Amino acid sequence: MCFPLNTVNLRMMEDWKMSNSAQTSASSRIAALLDENSFVEVGAYITARSTDFNMAAKETPADGVITGYGTIEGNLVYVYSQDASVLGGSLGEMHAKKISNIYSMAVKMGAPVIGLVDCAGLRLQEATDALNGFGEMYLSQTLASGVVPQISAIFGTCGGGMAVASAMSDFIFMEEKNAKLFVNSPNAIDGNRVEKCDTSSAAFQSEETGLVDFTGSEEDILSQIRSLVTILPANNEDDMSYSECTDDLNRVCSDLENYAGATDLALAQISDDNFFLEVKKDYDKSMVTGFIRLNGTTVGCVANRTAVYAADGVKEDEFDAVLSANGAEKAAKFVSFCDAFNIPLLTLVNVKGYKACKCTERRIAKNAGRLTYAFANASVPKVTVVVGEAYGTAYLTMNSKSIGADVVYAWPNATIGMMDASAAAKIMYADEIAKADDSVALINEKAAAYREMQSSALAAAKRGYVDDIIEACDTRKRVIAAFEMLFTKREDRPDRKHGTV
Repeated sequence: MCFPLNTVNLRMMEDWKMSNSAQTSASSRIAALLDENSFVEVGAYITARSTDFNMAAKETPADGVITGYGTIEGNLVYVYSQDASVLGGSLGEMHAKKISNIYSMAVKMGAPVIGLVDCAGLRLQEATDALNGFGEMYLSQTLASGVVPQISAIFGTCGGGMAVASAMSDFIFMEEKNAKLFVNSPNAIDGNRVEKCDTSSAAFQSEETGLVDFTGSEEDILSQIRSLVTILPANNEDDMSYSECTDDLNRVCSDLENYAGATDLALAQISDDNFFLEVKKDYDKSMVTGFIRLNGTTVGCVANRTAVYAADGVKEDEFDAVLSANGAEKAAKFVSFCDAFNIPLLTLVNVKGYKACKCTERRIAKNAGRLTYAFANASVPKVTVVVGEAYGTAYLTMNSKSIGADVVYAWPNATIGMMDASAAAKIMYADEIAKADDSVALINEKAAAYREMQSSALAAAKRGYVDDIIEACDTRKRVIAAFEMLFTKREDRPDRKHGTV
């Protein structure tokens, strides 16, 4: 397959304006991403129409973007790849029209759109025509949202309006060394320089803002995109995101109870062949989001986490079992995506309340509300497993029976209730404790009684808030059985345009 190539060397520009990496051609990225010889180019002969500012004399092969379609593991995808050697990869009128056309085709055929981004932003020579092109592209993305998966991979510069376009995608990949993502460049922010804080870097955008889902080398990113595409539905009506399961459906996970804190490892344990693709793994690690396979079916997972371990088993970080504003935000977006594309949801709960700090307090109510809404609004099959603590409204937010979970399991040692039993005892029996000769013994006695009557998994099960108490080692087979039962789930909801949370 032939692609239009431009061999003109990049001019030296400020590092925030253009990729400073050794430019990998736009066509080479497409070839590395797609199945061999599967790419078919669309719009190869399109060039810029503008004649202002001596544009007619400039060579603009394919107007700086290669568009077309191909396959990943046999799955149809549409792709555009920006060429930074053509006017810095800037977006002009015809450049935008080519991308919008790809989106239109993808929606009609029900296939994902993948953007390989290296763009300096708006093409100044085309002014309002280029601006209108951005708007048309935004509209195309909006109409495709929730219909087909949208993936953006940033390899060079992603500046200005292109950053907005990437943010409208479902998943963002970013090359870890040379890629730049910004609306305002680091040097354009008052009191900042790129040397002081590189707000455009992959580290900042993945760890601080949570905008970027995956980072890595160019090779890693292309491989990760291929993995992601193979587990996602092609569109919102596609039920073909299955693979043959060779793992034992009744496999016992003998040490699973040891992973109640490291829930990313727990999810990998119960998944087919220990497959787990974590999403936004660098952003608020107290919350885990990602995809597993159960009996060959893709399942979206949300889980509280209290410990992070390195590949060698060394504990890297530790958290309280609390829900943070960033964690709720991260989970809410993921849940909404899964619901839009009919991906079942599994939740592992270990939360005793909300994070208490001034920074969190600014956003926790709103983001917890968004997560509560996302879970309650989701009509896909929903299974929850309480693996540790489940206290207060933070538990309700984490997909409890009360807000619509279809099946709720609990491990034997799980605690479910309003608050910790000792804290409840101190409040309820404050006067008696103050007069007691041995206040500690009295607190322990009252706490034990409260725990038995109100906070145990058994107490919740007796009230119908937990469907069954299961051994941790049986989690895989019980969860698989639950999703099998829920496969034909249908749920009527009030007629409305959309929610407003």
